[in-house]
Formats: sequence, structure tokens, C-alpha cells
Amino acid sequence: MSISVHDVHWSAGGAMIVDGISIEVAPGSTLGLLGPNGSGKSSLLRLICRLRNVKSGVVSLGNTDIAAMSRLDIARRVAFVEQQATTDAQVTVLDVVRLGRTPHRGPLSPWGVADDAAVYAALCHVGMPGRAGQLWHTLSGGERQRVHIARALAQTPSELLLDEPTNHLDIQHQLEILGLVARLPVTSIVALHDLNLAAMFCDSLAVLHRGKVVAAGAPEDILTERLIAEVFGVRAHIERSAYHGRCHVQYRTL
Repeated sequence: MSISVHDVHWSAGGAMIVDGISIEVAPGSTLGLLGPNGSGKSSLLRLICRLRNVKSGVVSLGNTDIAAMSRLDIARRVAFVEQQATTDAQVTVLDVVRLGRTPHRGPLSPWGVADDAAVYAALCHVGMPGRAGQLWHTLSGGERQRVHIARALAQTPSELLLDEPTNHLDIQHQLEILGLVARLPVTSIVALHDLNLAAMFCDSLAVLHRGKVVAAGAPEDILTERLIAEVFGVRAHIERSAYHGRCHVQYRTL
């Protein structure tokens, strides 16, 4: 497995936020993390890239426990796109994407051909090579999220973690961003709120509730009316989409 989480616990302020979670993500696949606010999705992502340390349990990249890896080695392998950030600095798209090369360069290392190649490839992946000189504050929300992903890709990661990458985006940009992520040649874990988008673009899903995994597997196997009622507190009808062949959730009023 590319990413393996085994019986991981993490607490804060006396409350157990991540409570014995175990998941596995196959190389090159996309796992969607679903669950209500406070279910532990964001905390789990931070544990996987060791921005936080597990209380107990093991997070592995390949066959290596991340506790035995340096933060620099993790940063060279795992890229994390947090929820959308803003800045008032007068920076360009190129400035932001170049930050992704930081883990690969020492404090005195000159910028090299390999760095240029990684940045250009990242911009091409998100369809923005012609926007490198554009100022950050002139971009739309969807364009900014593409640049965040390009910065992550400039790290040349084998694993990509994204925390609600479609938050505050219109439906066109939501579809574009998740379509982009699904096509990337990396292993991805994406925390999402929208069940239908998760079913459309993710190879597998893990549903979290109160810090535990309550269901995991293929979208059509785990997105059931009963689970949606128990975890999200809403009534729903599940059918298979005639357009994309994946399951589709239709919500019902109470």
C-alpha cells in the first residue's frame, strides 16, 4: 500500500479526535474522506503528513513508519493542500509554485534546471503555464486552488493530501479541480463534504463519524440510505447515474 494507517489515535483538549482509525490507500488511487464537521478528516490528514504526531498507532508510507522518517523526507514525498489560503503579498503565480521546491533545496543551494522543470511541469498539469507571471490577487477562487495544487505538485510527491479543495468554489470549478486530482499520477486522499462529487471522482471512500471509520470501500458499496441517515442525519435515495455510472445521492426533505 502507498499509505497505510493502522489503529491511529489522536486527542486534543481531553477529547479523542481520531479514535482508532485504520485505512489503506492503493498506489495511484484516490481515496475520498467523508464525514460531518468534527469527524476527524482534517486531523487525520495532518497526522498522515506528520504535521501532528499520533498518540498511538502507526502511519506508514510504503513499508516505512513515518515516525522513523525525517520531516524533510516526508515533505519530499507527501504534499498537503490545506483549505484555501489568502495573502495580501504582491506575489505571482510563479512565486507561489516555486515554493513547492523548498524541500528539495538546501539553504545555500542554487536554483537549478531540475527546479525549473518541476515548476513548469506542475503548471502544465493544472493548465496554467501561460499564467506564471500573473499576480496572485487577480486570480479567481478556482484559479487559486489550481495554483495551490501546482505548488504541491512542484514538490514531485508520490502522495497528495487535499483538505476540502472544493470549498467555496462554484460547481464548474469543483468539477475541474476534482477531475484534475483524479487524473494526477499520484496517490491522493481528498477530504470532501459533497457525497456526489466524492462518488464521481474517488476510487474508494472512507466515512468518518466521531473520529472512527464507520464504512470504507467502493462508493456504490458504502453510500447507502441507512449510512447517510445515521452519519449525516438526512434522508436520501440512492440510484446509479445514467451519465457517469457511479451512484448518485438524491436528498429528501424531512
